[in-house]
Amino acid sequence: MVGILVHGNNHYILSGRRPNEVEALELARHWGLVHIGEPISTAFGQWKIRPKEFRENLKWAVVVPGDRGISAGVSRLLDELKARGIAIQTLEVPAWRNEKHPELREGSPTWVRKLRSESEKRTSKRSKRSS
Repeated sequence: MVGILVHGNNHYILSGRRPNEVEALELARHWGLVHIGEPISTAFGQWKIRPKEFRENLKWAVVVPGDRGISAGVSRLLDELKARGIAIQTLEVPAWRNEKHPELREGSPTWVRKLRSESEKRTSKRSKRSS
């Protein structure tokens, strides 16, 4: 079975059954967090990211709130799925709560830019030392 997990303006086409609320939050957290320097994981538990899939094969959809809104293309796809009679499960709970993750208070895009900037500074310092 194949479906779509939408997290803010990101989306993942996944093979596997429809995740329940707890699982959907775990999936959104797993793929929504940037792991600098680590290879990108395409599998988590029983779910696997599908790089190519026909939209006609999607059998489920779960939407997890994120920092940003859903992109226009994914919004059209969700409308198409609804028209086909596929129920769209929309969670009320965001994947990240500010009180548990104060580093994300200004939004995950700001946090990611900060991480990248810090990483670039460290790389630059290492390059200068080895020259």
